[in-house]
Amino acid sequence: MTNNQQERWTRVKGRLRAEVGEDIFSSWFARMELESVETETVRLSVPTRFLKSWIQSHYAERVLACWQGEEPLVRRIDLSVRSAMMRPAVAAPRPATSAPAVVRSETAPAHFATAFGGSGGFANGHAAAPAASPDAIGGSPLDPRLTFDTFVVGRSNTLAHAAAKQLASARRGDPVMFNPLYVHASVGLGKTHLLQAIAWAGNAGGERRVLYLTAEKFVYGFVSSLRTQTTLAFKEVLRATDVLLIDDLQFLQGKSTFAEFSHTLNAMIDAGRQVVVAADRPPLDLENLDDRVRSRLAGGLVVEMGSFGEDLRLEILQSRVASARSHHADFDVPAPVLAFIARSVTHNGRDLEGALNRLLAHSKLTGQPITMELAEREIRDLVRPQEPRKVKIEEIQRIVARRYNVSRGDLLSSRRTANVVRPRQIAMYLAKTLTLRSLPEIGRRFGGRDHTTVLHAVRKIEGLVGADLALAEEIEAIKRELQD
Repeated sequence: MTNNQQERWTRVKGRLRAEVGEDIFSSWFARMELESVETETVRLSVPTRFLKSWIQSHYAERVLACWQGEEPLVRRIDLSVRSAMMRPAVAAPRPATSAPAVVRSETAPAHFATAFGGSGGFANGHAAAPAASPDAIGGSPLDPRLTFDTFVVGRSNTLAHAAAKQLASARRGDPVMFNPLYVHASVGLGKTHLLQAIAWAGNAGGERRVLYLTAEKFVYGFVSSLRTQTTLAFKEVLRATDVLLIDDLQFLQGKSTFAEFSHTLNAMIDAGRQVVVAADRPPLDLENLDDRVRSRLAGGLVVEMGSFGEDLRLEILQSRVASARSHHADFDVPAPVLAFIARSVTHNGRDLEGALNRLLAHSKLTGQPITMELAEREIRDLVRPQEPRKVKIEEIQRIVARRYNVSRGDLLSSRRTANVVRPRQIAMYLAKTLTLRSLPEIGRRFGGRDHTTVLHAVRKIEGLVGADLALAEEIEAIKRELQD
């Protein structure tokens, strides 16, 4: 390789460092080396498969552009992984006040250590603890529309919004008021919007390291770290963030992944770092998680975001129309049409967005005005029949306890007195008939009982209802109260 080629490579690295910043350059490009330069192809190498995959996925075009800035004839970048046979291992520099560094290896890739402010050395064969930049591990993509400015607040989401705003405005070193913050709601009611708003606010402030991950991305990152033998680096990167946001926790899968999430959750909370979690159900209803994780999640602030009322749906529609007009100035939806959509499309916010998108598409493609007749035709499939109210086991326990003058704690206890046993059996029976929970899950929610105990209670009450008219009427009255 000629001196001229090495000089061009040095200038290319300078361009790359200027474009991506020092942190990202150190994270992903510090150990990239030039192998050869041909007429239209530049051959580069990196020490690990993980590093190769990441650069190819996220920075391939940028590296090529930087080379073309120095050599316009270059059309292709060929990135390979250096093997131990190709290059001798390089001893890590010895930190001034730490234990002797050991040889860098594929099992503890150096790019993690140097990427996040570590010394570049490894003590006892492990990577030095990083001080990670969230950009470096690539959080899930953020939608620029999902900010606090575009979040419409109503009665059903006031508390969740206030908690998220308070958390987002906190500064590094401030005491954590509630940890974790756990937000749950059905699909399309704003959970992801709130989490991404926190991420945008944190990134804008720049003081705290904020990382937003979907459960799927968390699983992918953890499995990839197992495959590439970089699990220690994965753990440390996560735990070096100041605010960790995990979305759609109900999709977390895999025993080892659950264990890693549990360790990360505990480590961050114990270190005073903020964790925010969103899911489609409360912590106690997440059957895949073990009791310790459910308990830790429930020990913070758990907030439910309820269904949108008609007034809030109308405000959301008005906000979205105003936003659309910034790009389509002639887009106009008459007030009666908006009121009709708010009254008719009741399921979730995504259906509201879908209804407006259809009207916008019709307006732009045909040039015809939006009328009530058009709206009725276009959103016909979004008008869903009213679904029966979902009943929760906690509500069953609360109402049954109140009706029979016992406490909810009595229902969950091991007491066997007659005034507790019968209400407990009724509550178990209602949990089985009014919810989709399995017998083992119901047993767990009633003080950790075996599923056979629940089955006995269900059969007992079924038999009594057929013979005791007064009991049957009582149970029907409880059902009506739960479903109103």
